[in-house]
Amino acid sequence: MKILVAGAGGQLGTSLQRELAMHEVTPLLHQRLDITDLSAVREAFAAFSPEVVINASAYNNVDGAESDSDGAFRLNALGPRNLSLAAAEKDIAIVHVSTDYVFDGTATEPYHEFDQTNPLSVYGRSKLAGEVAVASANERHYIVRTALLYHESGVNFPVRMLAQKDKPVVKVVSDQFGSPTYARHLARGIGQLLETGAFGTYHIAGGGGASMYEWTLSLFRLCGVSTEVIPVTMTEFQRPARRPRYSVLRTLQQPQIVLPEWEEGLEEFVHAISPT
Repeated sequence: MKILVAGAGGQLGTSLQRELAMHEVTPLLHQRLDITDLSAVREAFAAFSPEVVINASAYNNVDGAESDSDGAFRLNALGPRNLSLAAAEKDIAIVHVSTDYVFDGTATEPYHEFDQTNPLSVYGRSKLAGEVAVASANERHYIVRTALLYHESGVNFPVRMLAQKDKPVVKVVSDQFGSPTYARHLARGIGQLLETGAFGTYHIAGGGGASMYEWTLSLFRLCGVSTEVIPVTMTEFQRPARRPRYSVLRTLQQPQIVLPEWEEGLEEFVHAISPT
């Protein structure tokens, strides 16, 4: 299968190149493909003739989006619309990666694909707009919602926590729950999804759920970090963008693409950063 990956330099893009190595993958960094430029997208599809495009590009600065709405919507909605529209013109399928932040977090059980969306932040609204744009422009779409994505490269929650390992104490939110997802696991799940030909919206995230506090405790234990972790509430830890309090994901969609439990992903992550 000929696959073009837009945004190939990020943690998911890097993982896709590794996990989809059995296919013919064309990885394009932002410098080679600006997805907010429709003409550039059309030119890339004409040059590389992919069968599938995977959009791994995203504006991921959740707090920054609150003061940069135009930037968030350009990259999270206009860019995906351009990819989807240009793909439809050439009968190319598209995989678009979205987020658990399209939900408001008021649920008391994990969200499935058919639950009502209601984003709380500019970031969440821009990602939901991207979903709508992709689905409207191209019938041959896979929309993949994931959560709390991390990898040994890049900026993400575990990397930020480990950067504080020399501090005697760190404070971490204990009442925000999600589905930590190791990027390599997500990339494998996307590969499985591509084999199905079953277009639609999917939740593909680390199995189970954890609070940010529980995630940090497990990370420090696996890494032998002795820093004390103090639980705090979301109210105590104010940030510019509102987060869903509970956004654990599950899947009802058929066929079901189920990732390993989040603890298994964390163990693989720790092994990758310290293989000895």
